[in-house]
Amino acid sequence: MSIFLWGVLPYVAALILVGGLVWRYRYDQFGWTTRSSQLYESTLLRIASPLFHFALLAVFLGHVVGLLIPKAFTDWIGLDQHAYHLGAFWGGGLAGIALVVGLGLLIYRRRTQTAVFRATTTNDKIMYVALALAVGLGMVATLTGDRTPTGQEHNYRETVSVWFRSLFTLQPDVEAMGHATWQFQAHILIALALIAMIPFTRLVHAFTAPLHYLFRPYIVYRSRDEDTRQSATRRGRGWDPVGTLDNQKPPR
Repeated sequence: MSIFLWGVLPYVAALILVGGLVWRYRYDQFGWTTRSSQLYESTLLRIASPLFHFALLAVFLGHVVGLLIPKAFTDWIGLDQHAYHLGAFWGGGLAGIALVVGLGLLIYRRRTQTAVFRATTTNDKIMYVALALAVGLGMVATLTGDRTPTGQEHNYRETVSVWFRSLFTLQPDVEAMGHATWQFQAHILIALALIAMIPFTRLVHAFTAPLHYLFRPYIVYRSRDEDTRQSATRRGRGWDPVGTLDNQKPPR
């Protein structure tokens, strides 16, 4: 079971992620979207969405530091374990709290706003449950995962981080992950499930960078009265600001 969970399952999740992204890009490009619900409600969204996304960015950067930077390196630069633990505890804890609050507001908005809730699919509900579990278990691991059930000290940089880096060499250190506390193990399992779900949910938008938005023409909204439509048809370019057509000379 340990070999399957920590030596096979991560690669299965990675294959589903990559294969799912390729499949969806080829066959469902029009569905590659967040399916925004801003039209239905914007007050709560204006607060919850930036809070959630900025907190998620902070949590992601914290995971990069904690998982990819070896303990030997921080020891070499003079950052002892106590100082590192305090930074991870307070920094990760505050980012996690902000992430929980942002996600909680998003879920509250989706459940209490009738129009938004009607636009919520079963797929969305499953995704929110998995995301909430991943965030919640991450907070539990951060706050309580430094002790084993017997009271011994646990340093995730000597278990989870070692296992995570070993995945890139295709030689997963199953034993290292097996020594991690149950909080980190549960967090990793739900995270793997969430990674596999990404291509089939609205989370797929995380892999989209709308760079073409920087180069597309401005969208101009005009009045529908007859004079304006005739004026816009007779002369001028479609992306000229309203009010500049009268100052242009008619084409010869």
